[in-house]
Amino acid sequence: MNIKTFKKFSLAGLIITSIFFSSCEFGLEDSGENPVHAGYKDQYTLVGEKNFLTGFEPLNPDGDINVIVEIPTGTIEKWEVDKDSGYMIWEFKNDKLRIVKYLGYPGNYGMIPKTLLPEQSGGDGDPLDVIVLGPSVERGSVIKCKLIGVLKLLDGGEQDDKLIAIHESAPLYDVNGIDELNTNYNGVANIVEIWFENYKGPGELESLGFGDEVEAGQILQTAIEEFINLK
Repeated sequence: MNIKTFKKFSLAGLIITSIFFSSCEFGLEDSGENPVHAGYKDQYTLVGEKNFLTGFEPLNPDGDINVIVEIPTGTIEKWEVDKDSGYMIWEFKNDKLRIVKYLGYPGNYGMIPKTLLPEQSGGDGDPLDVIVLGPSVERGSVIKCKLIGVLKLLDGGEQDDKLIAIHESAPLYDVNGIDELNTNYNGVANIVEIWFENYKGPGELESLGFGDEVEAGQILQTAIEEFINLK
């Protein structure tokens, strides 16, 4: 195939991909009975039926949390909820789409809606980050999870903690805390810790160990209150 023909096919492929992403729409399950409808505005932007940051509650009546899934288990594309628009976007860094150059995420990674943790409270000014142990679900899903702890991390010397939760459909859902996770499912916490310590490269992140479900709950409560105070 000559260069001219190759460029022609490449352009055609790009157009088809763009049309697909701008037109596709699918139903995603939330923590209730009704599906959360989301569609791709383009290949870099996912728009929900509701604002991903403000359209859902952080807590369920039984105390479980709601998590907006940005990065499904096993995938490597870095998506995040944009605080201004409430859309979910594929991140750019140095004019390139962000891809994790490591193994895929060991759980569904996302954020808790209607939360904000400022630096003075140990956060980074963004909604709370959560890694959810359990089977992979669609990006943009709103899933019901049990909060069991927090992984304390330093990223370039700055605090960047990750809450640990379990999806209600996972076999591990009977676990109520990190100690219980280690007792009943040996190695799972170690896998999560090793992954986060290494996925950005050697020496980029440092683990300070895990906090229990009580500490995680306190972080969540602070973040909910900080979000309310912004109104």
